[in-house]
Amino acid sequence: MGNRLEGKVAVVTGGGRGIGRGVALLLAEEGASVVVNDLGCDVDGGGSSHAPADGVVQEIKALGGKAVANYDDVALMDGGESVVQAAVDNYGQIDILVTCAGILRQGMIYQTTPADFDLVMKYNAKATFTVTKFATILMRQQRSGRIVHMTSDAGLGDIGMSSYAAASEAILGLSRSTSLAMGKYGVTCNAISPMVETRQFPGTVDEYRVAAGAEPTRDQRAGIGPSPEFSRWEGPGHPDDPDNVAPLVVYLCTSAAPNINAYCFGVRRGGIFLYANPDVDRSIQKTGKFTMDELDVLVPQLIGPGLSSA
Repeated sequence: MGNRLEGKVAVVTGGGRGIGRGVALLLAEEGASVVVNDLGCDVDGGGSSHAPADGVVQEIKALGGKAVANYDDVALMDGGESVVQAAVDNYGQIDILVTCAGILRQGMIYQTTPADFDLVMKYNAKATFTVTKFATILMRQQRSGRIVHMTSDAGLGDIGMSSYAAASEAILGLSRSTSLAMGKYGVTCNAISPMVETRQFPGTVDEYRVAAGAEPTRDQRAGIGPSPEFSRWEGPGHPDDPDNVAPLVVYLCTSAAPNINAYCFGVRRGGIFLYANPDVDRSIQKTGKFTMDELDVLVPQLIGPGLSSA
């Protein structure tokens, strides 16, 4: 057991499986008391079960850590409040929030139904918002806290995942907004976009998910280059193991990262990547309203060069 988080209290939503499970286990290993929240639903949002959260709590306790299970639906406002209240009721405070809850419904944009879109936004973006809202109330009062949101590269443009892409970018915007609002209170908020093997993504590298010869690949869209190939993976697990995300998450929750705020990181196999925050790339300036004739000339010359339709 480590002691980097001794005396801290953490809430992990979606903590019963996949990335959330690995995060909860490592937080506990580093000394945090953990509220493991998981509705236990299917990957498409249906059903519920106490087994995932209970199982992780049992694992933590077996290793000498402290944890309690929580089964609230954080896609609801009452659920988001209840899971934060569970941390206070059981351990007296909340210092860390990691949001891993989410679902996936695939479909091309012209096939996506309003119901499917609303459901993915609810269980991904809103589920991130609800618990973040109530956690920040307490973190603001105590003038400290760490928040890490899981998002996805789907927002960079993924075929057949329009609703998931929209939710992923919504989470990233929420994360940036939270970081700016809470930074002056000693609270940091960052996002992580992992590509690992989970129930949502049983195949994780582009060659399994992008048609042969299709360009650009996800890694090219992300600007991080191809993932490294490993002839031999060192240590436990495997290159696409969801547990590979946990070390970065936990690091961002420690006192070693007090000034890392408002960033998005990527985790791919053996790599950790820092995404650039949005910035203006090119501009055209005029003291007045542009005419269509002016744009016909200026856009191809000043904005258009190098742009691709891909």
